[in-house]
Amino acid sequence: MNRIDGPRLAPISGQPAEGLVIFLHGYGADGNDLIDLGRAFQPHLPNVAFVSPHAPQPCAMAPMGRQWFHLTLRDPDEYRTGALESAPALDAFIDAERDRLKIADDRIVLVGFSQGTMMALHVGLRRKAALGGIVGYSGALAGPEHLSEVTSHPPITLIHGDRDEVLPIDCLHEAVAALGAADIPVEFHVCPGLAHGIDQRGLALGLAAIRAGLGIK
Repeated sequence: MNRIDGPRLAPISGQPAEGLVIFLHGYGADGNDLIDLGRAFQPHLPNVAFVSPHAPQPCAMAPMGRQWFHLTLRDPDEYRTGALESAPALDAFIDAERDRLKIADDRIVLVGFSQGTMMALHVGLRRKAALGGIVGYSGALAGPEHLSEVTSHPPITLIHGDRDEVLPIDCLHEAVAALGAADIPVEFHVCPGLAHGIDQRGLALGLAAIRAGLGIK
């Protein structure tokens, strides 16, 4: 199992962390890609820590970046196969950060983008104890036919642009339908005119979901 690590931000309050947000970047990026979201959220979450680990594998298509798993876009099962491969490293990382900060599982929110959303959903739904929440941007659900494996039900918020050509908006609707059929509650939002990315509305929605997941008014 590959160990993962990445940039961190301590609570700007200077007090011990009362919560943790873990960002999971997309294919070909690295942990530095999303840690700036933590800087944007810090003024609204002064007692929360942030971390953005680098995925465990070098990216085949972007040598300077990382990947949670390899993509061929030819194998219909590769999302699930890849998520299974990297799940132990992410699971161990969540445990280590939880123990380092001395917080409970329900004080942790996973925020994924694209391939990172696939990992957030796969791992976050299979933890022994429920996390505070999962926020997924521009992603998909890996192996929707395997939701019988789910062991916890954290609040889920999915956000997707209707002009996404990398993971089309159908990926959002398919994920919502599969989660709903498995009696897993999910809130979702469509961002009009948005391609594969995160806009200001998406940031506001994500921040609101994090605050709700951590019980911050």
